[in-house]
Amino acid sequence: MTDARIHSDAVGTIVFDADLAPQVGHAWFDPDAWERASRLRARGGGRASACFVDTPIGPCVLRHFHRGGMVARLLGDRYLWNGRERTRSFAEFRLLVHMSALDLPVPQPVAARYQRYGMYYTADLITRQIEGASTLAACLAEGRLDTALAAETGRLVARFHRHGVWHADLNAHNVLVAPEGLYLIDFDRGELRRPASGWRQSNLQRLRRSLVKLGAARDGEAAFEQECWTPLMHAYASAWERETTE
Repeated sequence: MTDARIHSDAVGTIVFDADLAPQVGHAWFDPDAWERASRLRARGGGRASACFVDTPIGPCVLRHFHRGGMVARLLGDRYLWNGRERTRSFAEFRLLVHMSALDLPVPQPVAARYQRYGMYYTADLITRQIEGASTLAACLAEGRLDTALAAETGRLVARFHRHGVWHADLNAHNVLVAPEGLYLIDFDRGELRRPASGWRQSNLQRLRRSLVKLGAARDGEAAFEQECWTPLMHAYASAWERETTE
């Protein structure tokens, strides 16, 4: 169980798991503070803005939320204020807590923060790092995406869909391959839905487009279907049927 505590002051509002970290201050969300303490191991760039930091509770990932698309030119990292629980960071923190309680393979949520500026706010999220993991995209680039891994990916997605979890950006970069198994990450804008064929198939097609874009079909569509997509879909269907009838 998660002991979620909320702390609010003039700087911003933080929700954190007190079972993991008794106190989480604003410095936890400042990459420069971690760098000054020689605890910043890597700083990400681009929209993801993920930093890897050595916190008092172990290796974690600090992510600052950024907009994508055309609106990013106008608002950058600002979002329209619509209430605390609807902030991107708090919503993802709550969803991760819910999925963790279901024993779904997701990063453990540590803390989330928003800082409000009138009509707008900015958002940050801290999760435990899944050590020793690489993305499915990296596995593809390194030639490690075989039939077995494709099938395992299908079973992974089926587990989440069975619990009504819709991933807003299901792509090969958001599937992690770790020594102990596969994980899904980055649930920004994710939500819980009643399981239905329409959104499940749309989610899967998004993953398919990602794999093709990253070169999974470089040897031809037929080879991609036989070696990757058909095994993935067969494993997905089998896992869906098994969990539905249990």
